[in-house]
Amino acid sequence: MPSSFNVESADGYEQLMGRWSRRLAPGLIDFAGFEDGESILDVGCGTGSLTFTLAENPGLKAISAIDFSPVFVEAANRRNTDPRISIREADACALPFEDNSFDRAISMLVLHFVPEAGRAVAEMQRVVRPGGVVAAAVWDHYGGMSGMRMMWDTVAMIDANSRAMRHRYSFQPMTQPGEMKASFISNGLADVEETSLTIRMDYRSFADYWDPIASGEGPLGKYVAGLDAYTRARVDTAVRGAYEAGEPDGPRSFASVAWACRGRVPG
Repeated sequence: MPSSFNVESADGYEQLMGRWSRRLAPGLIDFAGFEDGESILDVGCGTGSLTFTLAENPGLKAISAIDFSPVFVEAANRRNTDPRISIREADACALPFEDNSFDRAISMLVLHFVPEAGRAVAEMQRVVRPGGVVAAAVWDHYGGMSGMRMMWDTVAMIDANSRAMRHRYSFQPMTQPGEMKASFISNGLADVEETSLTIRMDYRSFADYWDPIASGEGPLGKYVAGLDAYTRARVDTAVRGAYEAGEPDGPRSFASVAWACRGRVPG
């Protein structure tokens, strides 16, 4: 089950999103909960933001992590020095684990890129023991990602061809209020709760903000990489103008909101 996320390099992803997912991870872990002695699965680990934040808790017994991208799996394994952690390439919709293998399964910033996200929720439930917890977080693309929406809205004014892509970005699966909660409930999870988590994305300069996109990372980066030279120059200038907003280039901070959901496996 392929992911719809565009991956150029692990380093590029770190600049685009990895540094921000590390900020989000502690809030999601607090929401999902954990207890000493537990085994936890990270579904869609990317370069390891959630995995390695979980590992800061010495009482956890084991942390397993999977990702669809071999680029991410190789990068995360290269970083890993913790014997409790195992990382492998796998499909979120067909997890390579027996039923009831984990105390909790957590997925961060992944479900909205899975074409059949409900299947991934069902798989997470399958591999968690009765009484265990399934939890996930995804960005609120339409109403909660001010920095990214600024890019999409600016580009849409320059190139009409980008408007359909902006629509897909804004309404990706699981990113609307209550959507993840409904999926958790329909897949049989109990005591389902939804909340929002907020971080700040702090950039040093326009280059810090724009370079990973300009180099082709992520959905907007894939679009930008395919532009002709004339349109690309217009887009670069317009996005810079939106970032600077009439002030000299320099640091900017954007609030970014994620929806988070958790549920208990019945039994």
